Amino acid sequence: MKFYSLNNPDLQASFKEAVIAGIAPDKGLYFPESITPLSKDFFQIIEQLSNHEIAFKAIHQFVNADIPDSVLKEIIANTLDFDFPVVPVEENVATLELFHGPTMAFKDVGARFMANCLGFFSQGEKQDVTVLVATSGDTGGAVANGFLGVDGVKVVILYPSGKVSDIQEKQLTTLGQNIEAMEVDGTFDDCQRMVKTAFLDTEITDHKKLTSANSINVARWLPQLFYFLFAYKQAKSKGKEIVFSVPSGNFGNICAGMVAQKLGMPVKHFVAATNVNDVVPKFMENGIYEPVPSKATISNAMDVGDPSNFVRIQHLYQGNLESLRANLSSYSISDAETRKAMKHVHSESGYVMDPHGAVGYLGLKEYQKTHPNTYGIFLETAHPVKFLDVVEDTLGLSPEIPPQIQKVMGREKKSHLIKSYEDLKAFLLKTA
Repeated sequence: MKFYSLNNPDLQASFKEAVIAGIAPDKGLYFPESITPLSKDFFQIIEQLSNHEIAFKAIHQFVNADIPDSVLKEIIANTLDFDFPVVPVEENVATLELFHGPTMAFKDVGARFMANCLGFFSQGEKQDVTVLVATSGDTGGAVANGFLGVDGVKVVILYPSGKVSDIQEKQLTTLGQNIEAMEVDGTFDDCQRMVKTAFLDTEITDHKKLTSANSINVARWLPQLFYFLFAYKQAKSKGKEIVFSVPSGNFGNICAGMVAQKLGMPVKHFVAATNVNDVVPKFMENGIYEPVPSKATISNAMDVGDPSNFVRIQHLYQGNLESLRANLSSYSISDAETRKAMKHVHSESGYVMDPHGAVGYLGLKEYQKTHPNTYGIFLETAHPVKFLDVVEDTLGLSPEIPPQIQKVMGREKKSHLIKSYEDLKAFLLKTA
């Protein structure tokens, strides 16, 4: 299968080329040339299939020209060695827990899948690949962990100083080896802008092979469709129309869910729940897409003022807003509402949501006001311990620190402080 640039369909690449390049030469995001639905039989017997079998069937058409089946099965086994439980919270509401991996965030799936793909593609290559990635929180730790020690791959992570949680910062600044952390005096949008600029800077790319591990990269983005299918497998027996509510920042996660729907997954509707960074909710309301500088919130991983992946979602619906509205609702949630929901759910059920999951919960509840007979699944994208200050301050309790987190807490932070793109460029050229 070929992938083409959303800016120019004539610019095409194989899966391997798209993964290594990260972004098309014209700055466009890569998109698969076709999405062929899986057979109806697949969904009828999905409860009988293992997660590994489901993932193999779902991703095969996108990667099989570049990855042999035996290698793909290995990559899937290395990526999916933890659980994805759907946990009931209240009547007709459940959460898909995506935090049982090594860095306790949903991004473990995409980061590990991509790391394994790049490791396979770099075998026998003379030049190292440098993975350049911006993070608003969880991407950094997941990428650092997924790529740690991968031969032929170096990783440079940009994160906004003072705008990620202490645990998130520890996860991306303490590993060493082939991982470098750049602490940026600015916002996530500044970090993302620097990454995109570097990809187009021939003074760097003439000397260094760059790729991105943000969800703009097809190998980070597409495997996220796996766990929507795993959730459907668990919820199918409920016999109700299923709605997914996804806490949304850069919109890669919900877009992958929509690809799972295009593969034939029976799902009634998607809800994109955002914090006060409400570019998409406003667009869904008035049809005007107007990026703005991001605002800081307690759900920091969603503090994105210009979500990169929304262009992929628009493309899935051929730019038809009415068609998109039929399948997607989007709501903006304030910090005060987020805290109130965390308290309400904890007092009613004992369940501890992280602030991102709470935004997803509220988006779902908003949709269910007019669609009460649906079975709603909101995504709990990170373990509450990763947002310890917010959870302690809101609920007055301290979640137990899991072993995955304990092992990084005592490590020494190592980061390079940078203020401008020129600082990043100087670092990349120095290490070329």
